[in-house]
Amino acid sequence: MDRNPSPPSSEAEEEGDAVGNTVYSKHWLFSILTRLIEVISPEQAEPPGSPEGTPPAPTELDEEMENDICKVWDMSMDEDVALFLQEFNAPDIFMGVFAKSKCPRLTEICVGILGNMACFQDICMSISKDENLGQVLLQRLCDSDSPTLLETSRLLLTCLSQPEVANVWVERIRENPSVFDCVCFIMSSSTNVELLVKVGEVVDKLFDLDEELMLNWIKNGTCRSVGPSVDDSPEELPDFKIVPCILEAAKQVRSDNPEGLDVYMHILQLLTTVDEGIQAIVQAPDGGKETWSLLYDLVCHELCQPDDPPIIVQEQKTVLASILSVLSAMFASQTEQEYTKMRKSKSCFFLFDMPLIGSLIRILQYMEGCGKRPADNSKESEEEETGKADVNEEDFHLKILKDICCELLSNMLQELTKENMLEGLHQGHLNEQTCSCAFQNLLPLYFASVESFLEVLREADQTLADNLEKRFPNLKVHT
Repeated sequence: MDRNPSPPSSEAEEEGDAVGNTVYSKHWLFSILTRLIEVISPEQAEPPGSPEGTPPAPTELDEEMENDICKVWDMSMDEDVALFLQEFNAPDIFMGVFAKSKCPRLTEICVGILGNMACFQDICMSISKDENLGQVLLQRLCDSDSPTLLETSRLLLTCLSQPEVANVWVERIRENPSVFDCVCFIMSSSTNVELLVKVGEVVDKLFDLDEELMLNWIKNGTCRSVGPSVDDSPEELPDFKIVPCILEAAKQVRSDNPEGLDVYMHILQLLTTVDEGIQAIVQAPDGGKETWSLLYDLVCHELCQPDDPPIIVQEQKTVLASILSVLSAMFASQTEQEYTKMRKSKSCFFLFDMPLIGSLIRILQYMEGCGKRPADNSKESEEEETGKADVNEEDFHLKILKDICCELLSNMLQELTKENMLEGLHQGHLNEQTCSCAFQNLLPLYFASVESFLEVLREADQTLADNLEKRFPNLKVHT
């Protein structure tokens, strides 16, 4: 999308012509709204040589009109201008545009202006309570124009972020099954990273706000429905399932947008907060292989790598926490019978044991490295005086990451066989340093897991097991 022209610096010389405390002219803004009505008015003049009846609405804006309406788009970020537009019923005019215009650029700009206006609480409440406008805006999610979809998603996210009206939109979306289809269509087919990130943020916000809606979307995909089309004839969409669509979007954004990857990993994590979500992941036709493979690849080959500085864990802590949380839920969800079958068939889960364990230990090592900061004597004195140190948000998120990492690591260590252990030793994932780091973080909470691991390790490497027992004398291995 090209950069919008800068707003006009009109001096509003006529008395009372200024919009609020701005230098913008009421008369100029009103003239643009009037011209906008004329663009989509059925009473507009019929061009020579056209058949009888109303001429078709233009599919492109003339350059002057586009420049002027883009100026209004920029100006609408000012609250006084937004209130003026609200006062002169701009949202109703935009509804006419949505209903009659065949020009994608005009639709995009009008949705964008509404998105700016919705940033102000009172206007957002007015827009949100207008049921007709709300329905029309949701229909824009089925548009075939990516810029319009982007602005629509931005508008929805703005409204969902306003506590006073969030529930109105959640209920409206819950009652419109087409929203699920359109969102899934975008996630599964779009290559526009900016659009995918914004749609992901909408889905993430929806799931975070309303578990019932999330459950409905998890269970959805059992019937075919109408979706986007480039012309006026509806077309049937595939039978969408939420998990494959999320994975496809995550694959698109993973290389170009770390924040977008974070969003989609958090969506997956939200799914695992309910049993239905976990089952939707692990009971997919591929048995969850695609999900596990993607997350494994991220942890073992992209995030927090051996050549990264330890501080990288600070930057990646939220996305790592989401990924490990999903992996942990998937791992724990396997029944003993399924688990045995997987081990016998050497399915993807167990082929990944040792590299993943190595990555989990490296994350713990990096967190220890981040914790070794130079002492600040003045701060230490203040903490001694108050008797406690403040726990900042960064430390809180690191603690969450550590807890999730330790839980998954402990579960995996308990299931290692002698063959797995020998593989880990051979590949360098297990040695005295890495095992000591694992024990240091797992004890005493996961004592049974560490003890089980040590028993198997003794079969694979007696010397290493003895050395670890000396370092951690409270451990007793029954031979």
